Amino acid sequence: MASSSEQELSAAIRNAASAAWSVRAAAGRQLAASDRIDEVADVIHRLLLDAEDTAVTQQTAEALLARKDTAGLRCVLLARSQAAETWTADEIQAALDCDPDWMTTEGADRLIRQVHELAADEDADVRDEAQRILARLRPRSR
Repeated sequence: MASSSEQELSAAIRNAASAAWSVRAAAGRQLAASDRIDEVADVIHRLLLDAEDTAVTQQTAEALLARKDTAGLRCVLLARSQAAETWTADEIQAALDCDPDWMTTEGADRLIRQVHELAADEDADVRDEAQRILARLRPRSR
């Protein structure tokens, strides 16, 4: 018999394919909070790039960033680098730019540490996106 957390994870994976945007968004929030993020990364990626409703993208990205860890940020950066639709890329960028945690010294320091770590990621898309963010954070020389 599967544990309740196994059943919840399985249900969230099924719900990620729902026709209803609100069900997909709820699945994205639930999967983003999972301690087994590596196992559901493909489903999360699909939700971040949801072609039907940017609310799914937004809510999944915000839940990933709320984790305050490198794994969640990595998922967001990968999706941002691969977003083909402008509105999807904009929604992901807005989640990155508007995360209130990053307005604090502690949050900004954590972001910079995590982005530096991801700038050396094995995936070129993640690396490039992290380097793009670092370039925006660096002061411009005159």
